[in-house]
Amino acid sequence: MTVADRIILGARVRTMTGPEAAESPEAVAVADGRILAVGPRSEVLALAGPGTDVIEHPSATILPGLVDAHSHPIYSLGIVRGLSLAGVHTRAGLRAALERGRDEQAGDEWFLAWGLDPSAFEGEPIGNAELHVVLGADRPAYIKMFDAHSGIASAAALARAGVTAPFDNPDGSGAVGDTEGRLTGHLLEFPTMELVERILPPHGFDDRVRQLRGLLGDMAAVGITTAHVMDLKDPDALELLAAIEAEGDLPVRLRISPWCEPTTTDAEVAALVAMQGRGGRRYGIEGIKLFIDGTVEGGTAWLATPDADGEGLAATWPEADAYAARIRLFDEQGIPTATHAIGERGIRFVAETLASLPAGGVPHRIEHIESAEDDVIALIGASGIVASMQPTHCTHHVRPDGSDDWSRRLGATRAGRAWRTGDVRRSGATLALGSDWPVAPFDPWEIMADAQTRRPTAHPGTPAVGADQALTAVEALEGYTTHAHRAIGSAGGALVPGAPADLIVLDTDPLTAAPEELLDARVLLTLVDGRPTHR
Repeated sequence: MTVADRIILGARVRTMTGPEAAESPEAVAVADGRILAVGPRSEVLALAGPGTDVIEHPSATILPGLVDAHSHPIYSLGIVRGLSLAGVHTRAGLRAALERGRDEQAGDEWFLAWGLDPSAFEGEPIGNAELHVVLGADRPAYIKMFDAHSGIASAAALARAGVTAPFDNPDGSGAVGDTEGRLTGHLLEFPTMELVERILPPHGFDDRVRQLRGLLGDMAAVGITTAHVMDLKDPDALELLAAIEAEGDLPVRLRISPWCEPTTTDAEVAALVAMQGRGGRRYGIEGIKLFIDGTVEGGTAWLATPDADGEGLAATWPEADAYAARIRLFDEQGIPTATHAIGERGIRFVAETLASLPAGGVPHRIEHIESAEDDVIALIGASGIVASMQPTHCTHHVRPDGSDDWSRRLGATRAGRAWRTGDVRRSGATLALGSDWPVAPFDPWEIMADAQTRRPTAHPGTPAVGADQALTAVEALEGYTTHAHRAIGSAGGALVPGAPADLIVLDTDPLTAAPEELLDARVLLTLVDGRPTHR
């Protein structure tokens, strides 16, 4: 008989294998990093030996480890610098926050901030005027907007970056100008933002290792055991991870999908293919990420008709057929892909491209799916395309009265199709859930709560956005367990003998707790490979 290394006892085990039996199992045994047994307390305890670590939480629920299906933990290190502007939605609030940040960063040459929602400009054009009022035009300053697809630079920062006049690129990126042709400081999409970001104060390697280790530990503390990392932007990202693993295990498994962009050459594509499988003990490159468009708020989402500001008619790929050719190449190589698609035209194009691939291949995903039409949702379900969505993008930034920038730009009809998670599930599609950290907080319990209420659950009385798109408690938890695994072609996310021992112990039962109660849920234990990453 195999002796358990560790036995976890609780009030119940949610195995996520289907409808729970009348008498739910109460215990899980772990040996050699895998689930040894799941069953009644007495049966599982019989597997204990003299050295078995028995952990008991009599009123808690044992669950599979959670998967954040869309996250940017390494890339976020260069974003979450300086003042957090999350939750700022008015000009007055922005000015007050900038004044506070000015005092906090008084000794720094650069002023840095992140996480600003465009709603703070109250419908007026986004620009650097508030930065100049509070900081003066001579101080270099940079704000990364909440969507991470745009930024605001002060006049001094623009001058240092060599940006002297407005410009537009074919892929929708550019530096915005006002009606008189003067730079506003609003920078759209990655190629333009990088002009400023490459001259920001350096962020030391050792500091980033420490910060990343702490971030992954914080993710483990809320029950995340795996994150699907949707970038490999930092040139030293793998070195950062190797440095952490040189001192111990990562607290969270990382599945990394580097970017393929319109400017990626054939030689670089070959290198992306060759990178597949490279990694360490708990991290590896196992896919490729692409973009078909940008964001609604930046005017770079690919829409069927212009938005309220006359924008949104361009794809990120100037020749969209080139995107389709890349997808076919990766499919032939057996490499799963994930494509960022926001606007209804972009989502349609990606869905039709993926639906045309030969059946039976690796899974391919569409990320975000912010506003999609009925027939496209049906196509996603019928074609086995995976949907990867982030409920709090809707509940944190969309207002039922349509006054937010996302809704204003799209208009009532398209805004009425916001984040159709319920319809995606009803189509039969796999629906993986995540945060898109640092675009939104990575707390999975808030995300699962908001997925059920379709409103910011932390703010009682707030009206719902698309109440008919709410998920059930089971569907929300599946989005972080079984469906997140299906999204990458894995049968994981369930507590069954032989499965990797990635599990958590929660002080409540997420399948019976009210969404409001999930906000106070506390993870008592997180195991990866049967070893504690949070306890």
